[in-house]
Amino acid sequence: MRADARRNYERLLTHARSAFTERGTDTSLEDIARRAGVGIGTLYRHFPNRTSLMGAVFQSEVDALLARARELSEAPQPCAALVEWLRAIISHASTYRGLARALMAAPADETSGLARCSVPMREAGGALLARAQRAGAVRDDVSIGDLMQLTNGIALAAEEAPDDPELADRLLTLTLKGLKAER
Repeated sequence: MRADARRNYERLLTHARSAFTERGTDTSLEDIARRAGVGIGTLYRHFPNRTSLMGAVFQSEVDALLARARELSEAPQPCAALVEWLRAIISHASTYRGLARALMAAPADETSGLARCSVPMREAGGALLARAQRAGAVRDDVSIGDLMQLTNGIALAAEEAPDDPELADRLLTLTLKGLKAER
C-alpha cells in the first residue's frame, strides 16, 4: 500500500472506531469518510461494505480476546475459564452500540467482513468449551455457536437497558446455571 493510501486507511479506521463508539455501528459511512478527510469512494476502495469496515475496526479487540482465550486454555478450572472469556466477549460487544446485533448475524454470512472475526472467536471458544465439557463442568449438548449467540444476545439486552449496568452479569449468571452438568 502506498504511503498516502496507508494514511487514508488508518484515518478511516480511527474515525470509524470513534463513530462506532459514540453513535453505533450503523453510523453513516459518508460521515466517517468526511471526518477522515477522504471521499466515500476512498472508504469503499479500502472497505467494500460496512461489515468489512467493522471487521477491520474490531480486529485488535478480537486479537485481544483470542490471546485471552489462549491464556485461559491452561487455567486450572476449565468452566471458570470459559465463563471469564464469555464475560470478556460481552464487555467487548457492549463497547460499540450495534455490534452485538451485527455479530449475531455474522455466522449466517461467512463471506462478510465480520466472519474473519467470528470464525476465530468460535474456534477459540470451542476449545475452551470442549475443555470444560471434558472436565464434566458443562453439558455435552452445549455448542459454541449457541454460547456465542447467547453472549451476543446478553450484550444486546444490556445495550437496550443502559440504566441497569448489572443486567449483563445477571443474565450471564442465569444462563450459566443452565450450563452446569447434571450430577
